[in-house]
Amino acid sequence: MNNIKVIIWGFGAMGRGIAETLLSKKGVEIVGICDVNPALKNKKLSEIINCSRNSNVLIEEDIDNVLKHEADIVMLCTDSFVKGAYPKILKILSKKMNCISTAEQMAYSWASEKELSEEIDKVAKKNGVTVLGTGINPGFIMDYLVVALTGTMTDVNHIEAKRVNSLSPFGPTVMVEQGVGISLEEYKNRVSNNELAGHVGFLESVNMIAAALGVKLDDFKQQMSPIITDIERKSLYGKAKPGNLAGINMTGQGFVNGKQYINMIHPQQIEPEMVGIETGDYINIIGTPNINMSIKPEINGGIGTIAMCVNMIPHVINARAGLKTMIDLPVPRAIMGDMRDMIE
Repeated sequence: MNNIKVIIWGFGAMGRGIAETLLSKKGVEIVGICDVNPALKNKKLSEIINCSRNSNVLIEEDIDNVLKHEADIVMLCTDSFVKGAYPKILKILSKKMNCISTAEQMAYSWASEKELSEEIDKVAKKNGVTVLGTGINPGFIMDYLVVALTGTMTDVNHIEAKRVNSLSPFGPTVMVEQGVGISLEEYKNRVSNNELAGHVGFLESVNMIAAALGVKLDDFKQQMSPIITDIERKSLYGKAKPGNLAGINMTGQGFVNGKQYINMIHPQQIEPEMVGIETGDYINIIGTPNINMSIKPEINGGIGTIAMCVNMIPHVINARAGLKTMIDLPVPRAIMGDMRDMIE
């Protein structure tokens, strides 16, 4: 059986991490890479990361050229929102290639963009391929893992998911979304003009949980507040001076029959350890029986997103055609053997 052939569209922090991980796996090869960064144009993969396999693959800026390669799946690492990812996904599907997107809204796109989701689903089915949005969060910690834990319960009365994490592993797009480095005045202006995203994914996570449990939500709310640093902080892709934003604290709630049923708490910032903040993932579910889960420190966001995308490749290829979510596919797991062995 031939290797699983992969194209990577977007070669920032996540795209590079996916490439490095794929190079460590058996039965899979990178056949094309696309990125619009002029500094990467026409460079060989081996010039960007240390590798012996697929070392002569060029990084091209024209996705139409890249999609001329024969491939089984495209890893789309370019957007956070469905509207941005939508035309790219349709282009991929037109080539009869499967797609895994890191766009946060794509984790449960039905919640924010129902019509676009229906069109993606329709085009994917027409072309006999599958689309999945996934990552560490949304995609696993504050939704999929919550759903899995409820499998040991006979009833669920209330869910609280909390993730205290570091933004440091993420790239420039996330830094902009989280307002890292901006002043408090700029934060207020961008919030009033609806120009600051903060964490993208609560709507998706809450609706994924509700759909999995068969619960109908009647309302959703979310809130945002700035995390101001007292000291200078610097990560690979972000920098914050004293008095400016190191990140954002997001909270969100899903309501059933007028009562809060799901509560999300998610403060995230660059270099939290510099100010004595311990990261962690916490899930508390009230029901029969009560469940309390704690993971300290947090599951690394960068590695976790990369791993989720890579480890879901066989499941996406095996899946029925259409737009899928994590609750539609087999449980994610680390693939330590030959990836081809998992293809049905």
